[in-house]
Amino acid sequence: MALREEILSVIEKNSRIGLDELSAAIGAAEIDVANEVKAMEDEGVICAYHTMIDWSKTSIEKVMALIEVKVTPTRGMGFDSISERIYKFPQVSSLYLMSGSFDLMVIVEGKSLLEVANFVNTKLAVLDTVQSTATHFILKKYKDHGTILTAKYEDTREKVSP
Repeated sequence: MALREEILSVIEKNSRIGLDELSAAIGAAEIDVANEVKAMEDEGVICAYHTMIDWSKTSIEKVMALIEVKVTPTRGMGFDSISERIYKFPQVSSLYLMSGSFDLMVIVEGKSLLEVANFVNTKLAVLDTVQSTATHFILKKYKDHGTILTAKYEDTREKVSP
């Protein structure tokens, strides 16, 4: 595997890893790793570094929804112009062009179900090229970006033998 692919596979799972640990993990010189990481940041291969938070373990109320959106593409721009209008809303955390029965998957965050519903009703569904939406609220996360968020169930009942 090339140096670039090795670096990406490690930092995708742990973006906080230090250059010394990263270079040791892939068996490359630290300066080579540092230069390659910098080059990938400059090229936009590495877009950002994120922290995954299990919000259910905090006192902060947060609601996430997946919104399927069917749109009419714009002549000459396809889905790009409507996508740009949608991703500029601060409530939108992710936006994907999809295959299948709908065109876009919009991931929205809000403080309540009502806040997300108001966003859909007053901002998203009223856009001129939006034909329809279907909102799915996330009730519980079990695994996110490869990380298991729930503890494995352990049966704590006393064993009874005949």
